[in-house]
Amino acid sequence: MSKSELACTYASLILHDDGLEITADNLNSILKAAKVEVEPYWPGLFAKLFAKKKMDDLITNVGAAAPAAAPAAGGAAPAAGGAPAPAKKEEKKEESEEEDMGFSLFD
Repeated sequence: MSKSELACTYASLILHDDGLEITADNLNSILKAAKVEVEPYWPGLFAKLFAKKKMDDLITNVGAAAPAAAPAAGGAAPAAGGAPAPAKKEEKKEESEEEDMGFSLFD
């Protein structure tokens, strides 16, 4: 995501939070007040998006259409129920290694 796109995203969220309409002029006002320069086409693109889509719909559906994660190399696919297999617990060796050396950084 580019700096300009991110700035317009935050400006859109600010306008939505304040209950204001997300228009190119309002976006430009916030960006100007924040002293953030963006390519001139971004505010217009965001305004067109939010003329068709509601911010609430986008916020509540984040990740809803995300594809299923592929299994890691050498790992097994998720079980039929869709829940991933429980991860193996790693043994804590860091603390015991420090004790085995016979010194501590804070002695």
